[in-house]
Amino acid sequence: MTHFKLCLSATALGLGMLALAPAAHAVPSFARQTGQDCVACHIGGFGPQLTAYGIRFKLGGYTDTDGQGTKVPLSAMAVGSFTHTGKSQDEAPAAGYRRNDNGTLDEASVFLAGRLAENFGAFVQATYDGVGKSSALDQVDLRYAQTLALGGKDLLLGLSLNNNPSVQDPFNTLPVWRFPYTGSALGFGGVETGTLLNGGVEGRVMGLSGYGFWNDHLYAELGAYRSLSPAMQTKFGLGAADDPGRLHGSAYWRLAWLDDRKRDSWTAGLFGFSSSLQPDRTPGTPSNRYADIGADAQYQFLGTREHVFTAATSYVHERQTRDAWVAAGAADQLRGTLNEFRVNASYHWQQTWGVTLGQFITNGSADSLLYASNGGFRPDTAGQTLQVDWTPFGKEDSWLAPWANLRLGAQFTRYSKYNGAASNYDGAGRNASDNNTFFLFAWTTF
Repeated sequence: MTHFKLCLSATALGLGMLALAPAAHAVPSFARQTGQDCVACHIGGFGPQLTAYGIRFKLGGYTDTDGQGTKVPLSAMAVGSFTHTGKSQDEAPAAGYRRNDNGTLDEASVFLAGRLAENFGAFVQATYDGVGKSSALDQVDLRYAQTLALGGKDLLLGLSLNNNPSVQDPFNTLPVWRFPYTGSALGFGGVETGTLLNGGVEGRVMGLSGYGFWNDHLYAELGAYRSLSPAMQTKFGLGAADDPGRLHGSAYWRLAWLDDRKRDSWTAGLFGFSSSLQPDRTPGTPSNRYADIGADAQYQFLGTREHVFTAATSYVHERQTRDAWVAAGAADQLRGTLNEFRVNASYHWQQTWGVTLGQFITNGSADSLLYASNGGFRPDTAGQTLQVDWTPFGKEDSWLAPWANLRLGAQFTRYSKYNGAASNYDGAGRNASDNNTFFLFAWTTF
């Protein structure tokens, strides 16, 4: 592989692809299958944030049903938006768009989501990217689950076949499902640099994990991942040009405790993901090694569902050994670290009106080559995201419930630091506050 391709792999993985819009999922086929309102599983009458009931439904393999005949496990989703940044971007964020003030269809998805057999269920998403004008296989989580008994208590055992580390996680704190649940693809919806767990191999691997949930409290999971070949990535619509390389020696693990007291609930846990990634798939070429470890917690107050409060936090520490990047001249430090901290709190009134405030902080060790274009040669980015939203459809008395679901929202992301500095972070006079992003969105599922 050429030096250019190795540097491209370093950029695609080490700097992540986190400027893209986060995942946004709420699937009404689950509501039709269970006979439950969307508010039974989701905070604010809309996904993806799960209640304790929703957590159990996911762990049960998406198979719980009301017993009233077979339901078609299909749903669809669309997200449209308008984006304004504090200062126009130096170049248009995508082909066919302006440097500022852009409206777009962010994405349109179809889902195979629900019970496929007695103990087998699926969450499979195919997405049309309205910005990139392409279609691809998106998130995949196929599950088998069965309940046994251990020590006189229920023990739910399951298997998950999935294509993105943490997409199978049932809580609201790991990268795929944490706040913000949707964001701008044409502005600055987060940080550019992320850990391997935070989207570094999303959709380009396949993994199998086994999990257990004992006595409705203790959750444990262990799994491993293998990379998809460039040819297979192309078949799934992902394109081989952004192939991060060959993943090997990977391990994913998760421990968590859930205490559901009906009116409120809390969880606390630990998690980790470690792997080697070989940017050049040629045998004998060097690899980069990643070791991610983190802790998380969340609290939900549901009460009578009139006033709902939530809070969630997570911290990830990543150790990197950069043999491939150093050999390619893409990094000058053999070892480095990266840290991600997230915390958010939300309030919803009558499962209709909501407000959420989140803080994000990413920092790490300096590297004059890997972060050559950043202030101080560091990946550091920090700021806050405020979202207010209105969910008119998605509750028991909603129009065409549970077929019609709609959330309208306004989101503002403020940056106090971006790519290493608060001011002139790119050496060309651009400040972190210039990237402040105002994002209006309409998100519907049916």
